[in-house]
Amino acid sequence: MDARNDEGQRIAGRRGHVVRRGEGEPLVLVHGNGVDHRLLLALDDTLDSCGWERIYLDLPGFGGTPPLSEGPGGLPEIAHWLEQTVAELLGEQPFALLGNSLGGLLVRWLAARHREQVRGVALLAPVVDSDVSARRVPEQTVVARDEALLASLPEPDREEFTQIATCWTRPSWERFRDAALPGIKAADPVAMARLGRRYSLGAAPEHSVPPFEGPTLIVTGRQDHVVGFRDQHELLSAYPRASFAVLDEAGHNVHLEQPEIVAALLRDWSRRVQAR
Repeated sequence: MDARNDEGQRIAGRRGHVVRRGEGEPLVLVHGNGVDHRLLLALDDTLDSCGWERIYLDLPGFGGTPPLSEGPGGLPEIAHWLEQTVAELLGEQPFALLGNSLGGLLVRWLAARHREQVRGVALLAPVVDSDVSARRVPEQTVVARDEALLASLPEPDREEFTQIATCWTRPSWERFRDAALPGIKAADPVAMARLGRRYSLGAAPEHSVPPFEGPTLIVTGRQDHVVGFRDQHELLSAYPRASFAVLDEAGHNVHLEQPEIVAALLRDWSRRVQAR
């Protein structure tokens, strides 16, 4: 199946959206809840320079992929859709995984089930516990604020930006506007409600499998009030070759608020994976 463009493709027996760019070892990128693949396109120049073939997916109900038409449309169903999609796109070919937020939980689940194929895992502000009440998170903190910028934004855009961002500055806003806001506006509210009613994969994906021995990167934001940074530290025992970073002046969209540091960490992780 040739999906080397930005158009919809038939994936796993359904109409779906995948963007494939570049040549090299495959890297599958999985976004989080309420956004789409465009959130991770902010990483594309860095990943291109590292020699990856980048495979960006829109999960069902987000971006260009319609909601699942059968079943309850919860997290288990989306996880199995992801598994089928990757199998259809890559077959038995080895690949690496990068997941952000909820995509981080999905990537961990996929890596636990396909250890023989997964060469490396990168997690950006990953969900560890799908139970929001159980997460250890700090209160939202604003480390920089541009009042003139905020006053100039349409109220809906300002609310979306300020409820997630830590740096309320023009560079942070412009990255959020370009990478996050389009997917937020494209998300299907009915699909999100279905996901919210069945938002669990059960036990931690690493619970019943040996530690993952491939190169791993875990990046968190010190001011991330959505998933925090403490729970992610508990993953280290399951990923003995993990680099772990907690970045100051960064919230849940850590790669948008600290792009240069995240790019450097991804370059190092890419080197480690490709040296195997």
